[in-house]
Amino acid sequence: MARPHKDQLRALTDEESQWLLKLSQSRMAPVSHVQRAQLLLEIAAGKTYMDACRITGRRSSDKVGELVTRFNQEGLAAIRLRHGGGPPVTIGPEQRALIVSEARRQPTIEQDDTATWSVTLLRRALNKKGLKVSRDTVWTVLREAGFTWQRDRTWCDTGRSRRKRKRGVALVIDPDTEAKKGIDRSRVSGR
Repeated sequence: MARPHKDQLRALTDEESQWLLKLSQSRMAPVSHVQRAQLLLEIAAGKTYMDACRITGRRSSDKVGELVTRFNQEGLAAIRLRHGGGPPVTIGPEQRALIVSEARRQPTIEQDDTATWSVTLLRRALNKKGLKVSRDTVWTVLREAGFTWQRDRTWCDTGRSRRKRKRGVALVIDPDTEAKKGIDRSRVSGR
């Protein structure tokens, strides 16, 4: 016989139930968020923790109990993922703001040696400003801020590059730029 759980799910407000229903049917949200929303809706409908686990494909009713406790305390914020282990996050809001503002700044060839940012070049520019962060940290902060790496590289001025020549810097233009931009590179393998 299953042991009783300490906390029962509190009554959902209309706004919470609508938001959970919308999230539970989403195809764009992370799977963990969708499953948590489905679990909470099943429990709100009167199902036991174990039945809700079976319906949503989970294994542990204890984890469902922890989710219910967190939902009762935090509300809808209990749905999102939290730090999953490893070293603690040591970057603060000031450093995050600096990374995002630097990414939004248009790089110059004279100052940054590039006309467009890559994560590595952005990290080097941040290191010059005194912020020592890893490439992974920069990428994580940018993703959280809504930056994406576009597969078609429309954000990048492709096909134009500055080359050093004996007589100075020359602008080299690739005549096949538009044809190359149309290729789906995810299906092209170099190996």
